[in-house]
Amino acid sequence: MDSDEETYLLLLLADSNLPTGSFVASSGLESYIKHGFSSSPEPTTLTFLRDSLTSYARTSLAFVADAHRLVSRLASSAENASDKGKESADIQQVLEELVTLDNQYEALTLNHVARRASKAQGVALLTLYSKGFTTPSNLSAYSDPKKRDNEKFMLQLLDKFKLQVRREEVTGHLPVCWGALTAALGLTLERAQYLHLFLHARSVISASVRLNELGPYNAQQTLLHAVRPLVAEEVERCKHLRTGLLDEPGANFDEMTQGPANTWPLGEILATRHDLQHSRIFNS
Repeated sequence: MDSDEETYLLLLLADSNLPTGSFVASSGLESYIKHGFSSSPEPTTLTFLRDSLTSYARTSLAFVADAHRLVSRLASSAENASDKGKESADIQQVLEELVTLDNQYEALTLNHVARRASKAQGVALLTLYSKGFTTPSNLSAYSDPKKRDNEKFMLQLLDKFKLQVRREEVTGHLPVCWGALTAALGLTLERAQYLHLFLHARSVISASVRLNELGPYNAQQTLLHAVRPLVAEEVERCKHLRTGLLDEPGANFDEMTQGPANTWPLGEILATRHDLQHSRIFNS
């Protein structure tokens, strides 16, 4: 994928109109404000965003990376394979490994409110690939036949994964689904991780506007001047994290320094209390 195509894909994925469900989740900001955790002199939203982004990066980027690695490896093997039986076996193996990753993320996420939002947004991403990014028959003249073959192969994988989610055989969490989706689209891991954190930050800013903590213009100023260095710093700090689940047995993997972790217990506690609020704007 050339840089222009990748940039265009980034623009599509960053579209706030995508039906991923993020507009119904405040990532804990609503509960944070309702419980009186306002700050001074720094704006409440920015204080919350810094802590939330740090914790979310440390928790999620390892799963994004491993899911992306699995699906990218599958896409590469499909390009060089001619045996349909082997392709089916490869898809099944990757599915099993995605399920393992997803189960691990479910176990790591103790907050039931965060779990609910993550699952809703994850399955929306799986649906998005089939309904929003594959080539329909009436537009096939505009796409490369080789690219359409790859789409069909990736569609098999993501549709099977989505079917397992619908059957409640697996939960389908956002970081795992995001890693799988971006790899299926051919986006590099570095771009996928950066955009994932940016979208988390943007959803928090959007929630702040709905909660009347920030005005629309101030929200744009915050995104331009404050969010960029925060996202860049967290991506640089956490881009090498992995879950350790895909490593060979006996590999020298240090869970403390190389694995995912929650770094903001207060945020978890406050987010867990979201459903206890007398009135709520967001579902989570």
